Amino acid sequence: MLLRHCVALLFLCLFNSMANAQQPATTPSVPGKTDSPKVSSGSKWYDKISLRGYSQFRYNRLLETNPDLNCEQCDRSIGKNQGFAFRRARLIFSGDIHERVFLYLQFDYSADASDVNKHFLQVRDAYADYAFDAKKEFRLRVGQSKVPYGFENLQSSSNRLPLDRGDAFNSAAPNERDMGAFFYYAPAPVREIFRTLVNDGLKGSGDYGVLGIGLYNGQTTNRPELNNNLHAVVRASYPFTIGRQIIEPGLQAYSGKYTIAKDRLSAGVKSLSVPMYDDRRVGASFVLYPQPFGLQAEYNVGKGPGFNPASDSIELRNLKGGYVMASWRTKLKNDQWLTPFARYQVYEGGKKQETDARYYDLKETEIGAEWQFIKNLELTLSYVISHRKYSDFKTDYDEQGNFLRIQLQVNY
Repeated sequence: MLLRHCVALLFLCLFNSMANAQQPATTPSVPGKTDSPKVSSGSKWYDKISLRGYSQFRYNRLLETNPDLNCEQCDRSIGKNQGFAFRRARLIFSGDIHERVFLYLQFDYSADASDVNKHFLQVRDAYADYAFDAKKEFRLRVGQSKVPYGFENLQSSSNRLPLDRGDAFNSAAPNERDMGAFFYYAPAPVREIFRTLVNDGLKGSGDYGVLGIGLYNGQTTNRPELNNNLHAVVRASYPFTIGRQIIEPGLQAYSGKYTIAKDRLSAGVKSLSVPMYDDRRVGASFVLYPQPFGLQAEYNVGKGPGFNPASDSIELRNLKGGYVMASWRTKLKNDQWLTPFARYQVYEGGKKQETDARYYDLKETEIGAEWQFIKNLELTLSYVISHRKYSDFKTDYDEQGNFLRIQLQVNY
């Protein structure tokens, strides 16, 4: 409650500063991309909008040892009765509609409307940034955008080495996004580092500030709010250099109330009369950017709704988990890049967005390599060794297996 009042007070103070903001400003940056070019004063706002995107085409069933192994949270084209599929197909409209206002709209045209209707257009991001100062060091973001929790969650899927985000952090904010208001602060020199980490191919997360705080609904992407409580989040992350190496440690935490929707409850499962549960976590991140060796690790702990098979009920349960990943980035001839990697992840806890807040116990290793043979095309191969266990009211799932994955990413 104190954190929420502090956030609200800070937003109020920042809004009061708008009336005094008169100096012209440089262009705000797109998270994970370079700033858009300056335009003449006589141009219209729609002349400043850029269009870009990427698509990921996958096949997950090479050398498959267990077709019953699947993953609802990550890639639903894993397992039996699956074949070629788009994992993502994105279109991004972005640009400065005012010297202090930046607009960002991202759509996914590979979204599934149901199990039998695919490739619908869905909103992923729809937000505006207001910059309070000429250097764009203080920004307020309002709309649907990424929740500043974790490094890998903020990292664009077009930059990430593993084909899917780790369960332990991504289950905190499924699809990484929610509706809310977020304040970001970063000194101008650090903002330049954030841009460099992405533009130089070092797999940065983009510019989400050295400090991010905010309030958001907490019911996950494109889902309606179901209670009168907001989630509060805070994240601190600071990149610094040691010689030619760049290191970025980070800390983050969030707290709120999550209500399980009726369509996510099995008939007969026991839960609170109003299925609203505490939802809180704290996590740490560490990134050594690959020059050429890279190391990335995250771990979080907390409490949230989780199914208990001993009582056939959804309870407030402990959760914990994270991952560690090593990589090596090598330049080949003709400006090609090869980046082999290996990641090990664990998670023990509930997934609030799944049926009956399924309780998981998983261990998974992924070994692969990304080959960017031209700027607009990237090929990734990865071999997965997975053991996934979960329980809900109707299911006691325990499957393990190995499979080879292939992805072609087109950047446009």
